[in-house]
Amino acid sequence: MTFTASGQESILQVNGVTHGYQKAHGEVRILDDVRLEIRPGEIVGLLGRSGSGKSTLLRIISGLITPTQGEIIYQGAPVAGPARGVAMVFQSFALFPWLTVQQNVEAGLEALGVNAGERRKRALAAIDLIGLDGFENAYPRELSGGMRQRVGFARALVVDPTLLLMDEPFSALDVLTAETLRTDLLDLWTEGQTPIKSILIVTHNIEEAVFMCDRIMILSSNPGRVVAEIQVPFPHPRNRLDPTFRRLVDDVYGRMTDRLSQPTVGKTLQLGSRLPEVSTNLMAGLIETLAAEPYSGRADMPEIANSLHLEVDDLFPIAEVLQHLRFVDIQQGDIFLTDAAHQFAGFDTQQRKVQFAGHLLRGVPLAAHIRQILQERPEHRAPRVRFAQELEDYLSDAAARETLEAVINWGRYGEIFSYNDQTETFSLEDVES
Repeated sequence: MTFTASGQESILQVNGVTHGYQKAHGEVRILDDVRLEIRPGEIVGLLGRSGSGKSTLLRIISGLITPTQGEIIYQGAPVAGPARGVAMVFQSFALFPWLTVQQNVEAGLEALGVNAGERRKRALAAIDLIGLDGFENAYPRELSGGMRQRVGFARALVVDPTLLLMDEPFSALDVLTAETLRTDLLDLWTEGQTPIKSILIVTHNIEEAVFMCDRIMILSSNPGRVVAEIQVPFPHPRNRLDPTFRRLVDDVYGRMTDRLSQPTVGKTLQLGSRLPEVSTNLMAGLIETLAAEPYSGRADMPEIANSLHLEVDDLFPIAEVLQHLRFVDIQQGDIFLTDAAHQFAGFDTQQRKVQFAGHLLRGVPLAAHIRQILQERPEHRAPRVRFAQELEDYLSDAAARETLEAVINWGRYGEIFSYNDQTETFSLEDVES
């Protein structure tokens, strides 16, 4: 058994975990020197935006992925493959559609070689505990999303785990269902009705992290590193409306926007930089909202997120793209419109397009690169594959596709080039030079 500096036993230690893959221009790191520790009796949250490697880290901890460097120590022993006593709940439910609720819950026990009588006894107890008694013979297609996720929890609990890993387990559910399931899980935890000693949950929902967790680890993006650790001092049950709760939510937002607050961020895009698919409608909508009352060009990010019903993975990419385009500045969790954005809010559609095009060409190297290549070619045309292959030298295939799609949509809106989806060809046809 491994012990902490205070003499308390450690359930899990992540020691210098680095993970990545090789591309033509070198290694692309998903995680970089990640270090964290999970102690008994605590719920720890991994909080970060898309690209922070949260889910990858969870799979490394579970033994499903072997890291490039570093090690995982679970209850004093290095993890090499799936560890007994570690269970995971997935975002996508991951149920076998041809099996009943009871059969789905028993599946893990069967894989462990537990006999039929013991499997049935433990499965029925887990189903009852999670609130699905009476649905043992139902199939997944007969269940709501919340009930299917309850099956996922029962399947995890039935193996009597010491450490429960959860990968955004509530994100696929509607707001009310997610809230009910969170509360029920916390009730089981606080009342000690399960053998679980520790929980590690991946989330992109800041309020969820403060509501559930005892500690929150914030991961940066591209690559993922632990950049902050926040203690949550509130006992369960927690009151979301309590001013101290709200202040902590604000503080977490501030910590997560620290990197965006650096003045050099807007200048760091390179040709191979990963870009999120953020629609110009969302960009324009956020600018218009911030320009209007009661914000008048400045807003607290938690407040604007709640007002627009946006999660971290929705709001931050919009804000970050707008910052690259010099339409907003971000400081300590607050977002400010630049003078250019105030002008944008007052422009008509064509004026907005012209202004956006200028900001796009100055702020996004890939957009300027595509435009330059088209201008240099006699026929002013180029195949998509020409730029896709360039991006794939720097990014994963999925990230390269996402980045190119984003720039295609922004370029079309700004009318800096045309794109034919059927022939997968860029051109300057029908674009004013």
